[in-house]
Amino acid sequence: MRSNNTASFVILLVAFAVVAATLLPAAQPASSDKSAKQKSAATQPSKKARSTASASVGKSTQKTTVAAAARTTTAPQRVAKRPVRTRYSPWSEPTYADSTIGDRLDGEDLTVRRAAVEALGRYNGSVVVADPNTGRVLSMVNQKVALSGAFQPCSTIKLSVAMAALVEGIIDRNTVLRVAGKRLSLTDALAHSSNPFFASLGEKLGFARFSFYARLFGLGERAGLNIEGEQPGVFPSAPTNSGVGMMTSFGDGIALTPLQLASLLSALANGGTLYYLQYPRTNEELRDFAPKVRRRLDISHWLSDIRPGMMAAVEYGTARRANYDPNEPVFGKTGTCTDNRTHLGWFGSYNDVGRHRLVVVVLLTGGSGVGGSVAAQVAGDTYKNLSQAEIFSASRQYSQSPLIAMRSCCGQ
Repeated sequence: MRSNNTASFVILLVAFAVVAATLLPAAQPASSDKSAKQKSAATQPSKKARSTASASVGKSTQKTTVAAAARTTTAPQRVAKRPVRTRYSPWSEPTYADSTIGDRLDGEDLTVRRAAVEALGRYNGSVVVADPNTGRVLSMVNQKVALSGAFQPCSTIKLSVAMAALVEGIIDRNTVLRVAGKRLSLTDALAHSSNPFFASLGEKLGFARFSFYARLFGLGERAGLNIEGEQPGVFPSAPTNSGVGMMTSFGDGIALTPLQLASLLSALANGGTLYYLQYPRTNEELRDFAPKVRRRLDISHWLSDIRPGMMAAVEYGTARRANYDPNEPVFGKTGTCTDNRTHLGWFGSYNDVGRHRLVVVVLLTGGSGVGGSVAAQVAGDTYKNLSQAEIFSASRQYSQSPLIAMRSCCGQ
């Protein structure tokens, strides 16, 4: 019985040992997992560390974003340039310019030049002042244009047409023509620059007679005597396609320089003598200066018929702006037209103050604001300035020296 108890006890011990042996390996992994977790926890950052790191990364990211924003904000932005739009102008010449550039003052009468320059002002153009009794050119403002700027004469051609029609007996001072629904005399036709009136005269004259008298007055040939740079202008050998009427009312097909128009006006002012215009430059040329006649025109009988129309143009016609003093009358003719892409304003004139007459020719070139009436005002202001300088006084003598040293007075 005791043996059996002993045996049973042994069996229980063995069973316990087996069970213990079986349970112990299963507990080791649990211990290992805990150790692993501890090891993992040791290797991983803590929650606080993760929060700190996250904040650090956030700050770093924020700084990067701010820096990027700063670079974006401060970097100059390139704006695409809009193409420059040029304003189209139908004119090839400016209305305003310094017209004294390139002029030489050798031999100029500086009192006369000062008066002309001040009168011309900002306008782009030329002024020629000459003594009709000798043919001496006293001043040329914008000498290049005065000598070689040949342009369509516009309505200033009507002076040649009127003289031709008077000499040929087609009209006289009292003749009245009915044109374009109006009845006009020569005086009113000149005063208001009637194109139909002078187109009608041109048709009556015909090209051959008109050409003869125009060339007699110097159109198509040089007006000066050995003046450097002068060009002869243009007078056609046959009628233009537009017809004789357009030639005798607008000067179509004809090219005239301011110097040529000054020569024609000088002949009208002095009674018919067409002088060579001379422009003495040196002291020697001034000392040896003497008038030289190109030809004498037998027109004195008809000058009394044309003068009232030239005076009427200044008193109540197209040249009213030249009328500066009724006691110092001005006789003249305006011209306004377009030569290619250049708008033109002409005024050819002479005054009548005692024994002292001067010819003043103005040519303006440009676009808007240019015309014969404006050119007339420039001439009127020139005469006014000369009168104030007492150029027309009985004792006044024109300059007999080049006065080269006074270049600063007149746009130089």
